[in-house]
Amino acid sequence: MTTAPLKSIVLAAANSGSGKTTVAALLCLALRQRGLRVQPFKFGPDYLDPTHLTRAAGRQARNLDTFLLSPERMRELFARSAAQADINVIEGVMGLYDGRDPTSDEHSTADLARLLGAPVVLVIDASGMARTVAAIASGMRDFAQGVNVAGVILNRVGSARHAGLCEVALKQIGLPVLGFVLRDAALHLPERHLGLLSAEQATWDDEKALEAAQHLRLDRLLALAATALALPVPPLPQAGPPRARIAYALDGAFHFYYPDALDELHLAGAELVRFSPLRDRQLPEGIGGVLFGGGYPEAHAAELSANKSMRESIRAFAQAGKPVIGECGGLMYLGETLDDLHGHPHEMCGVIPYRTRMNPALTLGYREATALQDSPLCPAGTALRGHEFHFSVLTHAPTHPAYSWRTHDGKEVTEGYAHGNVLASYLHLHYAATPELARRLVERCAG
Repeated sequence: MTTAPLKSIVLAAANSGSGKTTVAALLCLALRQRGLRVQPFKFGPDYLDPTHLTRAAGRQARNLDTFLLSPERMRELFARSAAQADINVIEGVMGLYDGRDPTSDEHSTADLARLLGAPVVLVIDASGMARTVAAIASGMRDFAQGVNVAGVILNRVGSARHAGLCEVALKQIGLPVLGFVLRDAALHLPERHLGLLSAEQATWDDEKALEAAQHLRLDRLLALAATALALPVPPLPQAGPPRARIAYALDGAFHFYYPDALDELHLAGAELVRFSPLRDRQLPEGIGGVLFGGGYPEAHAAELSANKSMRESIRAFAQAGKPVIGECGGLMYLGETLDDLHGHPHEMCGVIPYRTRMNPALTLGYREATALQDSPLCPAGTALRGHEFHFSVLTHAPTHPAYSWRTHDGKEVTEGYAHGNVLASYLHLHYAATPELARRLVERCAG
């Protein structure tokens, strides 16, 4: 293993909604326009922001997560991808110091920046303020030890003059302005009930975006990125001959996958085959297992239900004892019925005896779970870390729960479905965090 400098910057903010994703995408696009290989990363268990970063950089964005991944594993996965690029742009999550609880910055963007030894650039929504920008930046810079807050990008400024006033204030505390983005509604990335739209659903004109990015001081940002600490870079792993064909759903209804998790399946011997539950009439031929990631089945419930031949193909596959995995949206699709956003019920695959409906309250959080049953992913008793983010709920208690965990107040929660070779759950797992999951799934699919 060699050690190499990995030019990197972390974009952070005081709070969600400051425009981190917009600024990160603009920066990726502008650096790419210069002919640089730009590797984007998103911190946290996010499936949507990375689509915008991927589109802007022309390179698959990767997720970094200090809860789902051990520090050593996270640095390894980061270095593996970062070493292939000229510059690495890492978008943080929420506010700079927001982690699992208010007493610590563990699992926060600040925590990530320390682990990677990367400088932090604050994205500050400067609308409606000037000198106060310096107060915010000063507080964030000086709040904790070991976080190198090295500059500011001003977002949503009213004019170049407004940006200049903010820059004068920031100069008083010794923080440079590394660019600004004018307030422009055309650059706003629209939101939906689960956060941002994916890049495939949102419209954003690249020419207009490059015009907006013209005030980013790329030379200074590149010089700052060069100050990141050198990290050990592992050799790229090599996959052996394919041992099993695994189909995974990928379309407008299902597209939530961690790229590193798919890579882990490939390394374990999976030949991954894409298919669309919306458009295809049946499952691909010659497969040994099926994987349904999360997504928006509720937004496509009528089309999914209308594709009866696909639903029958999936049900027959499961009844034949083949491994079928559903995460979040996948659980909803594998159930008997799904009530859509308007409360209308739609018939689903009927693989598991569950029914789901949409709920106004969001279920969100990291989970430390224990597997209750043997499944295609792990034996009973296995300890796992995962993440939940969904508005849908079961209309009844689970009959064959897959996992259990305890809430902050000690209450035990049982969740999901595990029976035979079928596993469905609201829990999003990261196969690259626990490679044994990928290896076991490939073995089951090859059997």
